[in-house]
Amino acid sequence: MRGKKLLVIIITLALLLACIVALRLRRDKPVGPSVSETSRLIGGPAFEVQVEMPAFNSGRAPWEIPGVLLGYDHGPRFDQASPGAQVGKISPNHIELSADGGWVILIETDSEGRLAQGTHVAFPVKLGGRPLKFDCRPADPTAGYLDITNSGSDQLQGSFQLEVATCKNAVSGKTAAWPYKPLRVRGNFAGLKKGMKAEG
Repeated sequence: MRGKKLLVIIITLALLLACIVALRLRRDKPVGPSVSETSRLIGGPAFEVQVEMPAFNSGRAPWEIPGVLLGYDHGPRFDQASPGAQVGKISPNHIELSADGGWVILIETDSEGRLAQGTHVAFPVKLGGRPLKFDCRPADPTAGYLDITNSGSDQLQGSFQLEVATCKNAVSGKTAAWPYKPLRVRGNFAGLKKGMKAEG
């Protein structure tokens, strides 16, 4: 009897360890398979933005947690095919992306490559089944980055990453007691041009 209990404990710990490893590997993967390839195939701008919400301590409803653990629910995201998707101002230290539903991405860096004060991420999210919209600021300006390169002619490509912690309700303007811990926001883009409107 004691041997069976020990075996169950060992199997449970092994499964838990496997889940943790799988989650870390999935978290470190790029947002999309290849934004550059997508841009080439569609002959225009391509981008993906992902707000990574952890399974626990993020305000998720209990019934959403299995989807996160199994990799089906990564959190709010949008791309060039989302309704109203649009590319705004682009420069070596500035990018603006937006879409219907409350999406606004504005990332800019200073001369030393640190996230500048104007950086913010607005996005829609469901918390406990309630649709909400938040406008969030970086948790640590020195921890994020924006990398933009010229991929030929006037087309730009690159990526960005930051963590957001201080959020306001985009409707009421009140500071929210959410998220409970910083959320990672990642993005990749290719084929972007200043002021170009994406197909959405």
